[in-house]
Parts: sequence; structure tokens; C-alpha cells
Amino acid sequence: MKSYRSAFRGLAAIFLSVCSCFASRAEDPLRPVSTTWSVSAGSSHIADTYLTPLKYSGWSASIGYNRLQVLPWQNADSWVSRLGISGDIDRALNPAGNATMWGAEFHASWGAMRRWKITDKIFAGVGPALRIEAGCLYNQRNSNNPASAKCAATIDAIGFISWSHSIGKCAFTLSYQPSLPVIGAFFSPRYDELYYEIYLGNHGGLAHCAWWGSRFKLDNLIALDIHLGKGSLRLGYDGSVMTSRVNNLTTRMIFHRAVIGYTTSWLSAGAVSSNHAINSSLY
Repeated sequence: MKSYRSAFRGLAAIFLSVCSCFASRAEDPLRPVSTTWSVSAGSSHIADTYLTPLKYSGWSASIGYNRLQVLPWQNADSWVSRLGISGDIDRALNPAGNATMWGAEFHASWGAMRRWKITDKIFAGVGPALRIEAGCLYNQRNSNNPASAKCAATIDAIGFISWSHSIGKCAFTLSYQPSLPVIGAFFSPRYDELYYEIYLGNHGGLAHCAWWGSRFKLDNLIALDIHLGKGSLRLGYDGSVMTSRVNNLTTRMIFHRAVIGYTTSWLSAGAVSSNHAINSSLY
């Protein structure tokens, strides 16, 4: 009889410990997802000596998606994940205006930022991110070799600093978000090497170490988020500078764009409960 009682007590202890685990998980803070869709347009300035020694200038347009969420780590309120995806298209003319260069590029990055609360209204964060880029420049004036591929995979340093304030009933957040590749690899053919030669098997010397001496890039986003009920209207400036020098080839791409977007936050269906605290990723 005593053995049955001890077995029952053991099972009861296990059951209570499991229930306590579920109870503690039920009280974990909820982590809403903050998403931003944006479009931007402005000017482009492109120089690629593989295609032409001249600088081309014109317009640039982009569409982007950004996702922020607090990470489920022990110090959940201190780390925020950021996913960014964007696609660009550019059209530029030579100084004489009689030749056109088109550009298209896809960007994807994911990273995590350590966040600090400086004051009740000022937040800042910094962390690493993995970025992949793939694109192409096309010069319709070149008949023999009209395209120049652009591909890179880098580890970036990302960050932000934000300031939230309100004027009357208008609440807003002003933020600066830079992104700077630190190390990685990028693609470049040799000087005067045809892509047809690469197709035939000449694969040597195509991958190069990407560091600040061979490939420098800096992305800047200055955003003003005007909070409107359940969402926020984003107005801002997006600037990008990229310079690479390898194999006696130089590429320089500079973009200045005005940004407009909309930000929303959401939770999974059925996740909301009065027993949960909400750990927002918004700055």
C-alpha cells in the first residue's frame, strides 16, 4: 500500500511540475510583429568601368519590406530581430543623353540588435546581420558585352537610434538606421573578360574578399514615423553609397531616395490574453 502511495505522490509531483512549466510559459510576454511596407524614389548615379568609363545619372525606385520582433531569449526585451527585403530598379543616362543604363538589384538581410533604453524616449541598438545581394547593370549601347553582374554576401553591422515625442495629440518617432558591411565575398570578372569566357569554364578569380579596402557600402535610413491609431505613416530619406575596386575595375553606385511607407503590428490569432504582458519591438 505504501508503494502505491509513493508512486501516486511521484506522479502528482511530475504533473504539478509540468503544469507549473506551462503556467510560466503562459505568462511569458507576447512578442508582436512589426511590419513596414515602403516605396521610395529618387536619383541614381552609376559608374562601372567594366561597361563604360562614363558616369550615368538618372532615377531610382525601390520597394521594401521590413519585419521587427523581440527575440525569445532570456533577456527578451534587450534583443530585437530585423528582417529586410527590397528590390530596386534604376535608369540612368550618359552625359550626352544618348545612351541608357538599366540596373536591377535584390537585397535580403536578417540580423539581431542589442537594444538599450537610454531615456524614456530614446532607444539605441547595434548588432550583426547577414546580407545577400544579387543584381545586374545593363548598357544597351554595348553590343559585345552589355551586362555586368553584381553579387555579394556579407556580414554587416546594423544599428539604430530613435527618439519618440508628441506634439499635442500627434505622436511620432524619429529614427536613424545605418547598415555597414564589414566582411564577406563578392563577384567580379577580370578586366576585359567576357561572360562567354566564364560560361566556357574560365572560373578563376571571380570571387573576392569584400572588406572596406575592396568594397565599401553604407546604407542610411532617416525615418519619421507618425503614429496613427493602430499603424504609423513613415516618411523619410534612404541614401546608399557603394564603391568597389578589384581587377582594375571600379564600380560606384550612389542613390538618394524619398521614402513613404506604413507600419503595422500584429499578433497570432488567439494569442492575446489579459494575463500576458506585451513586449513590443517598436522603438
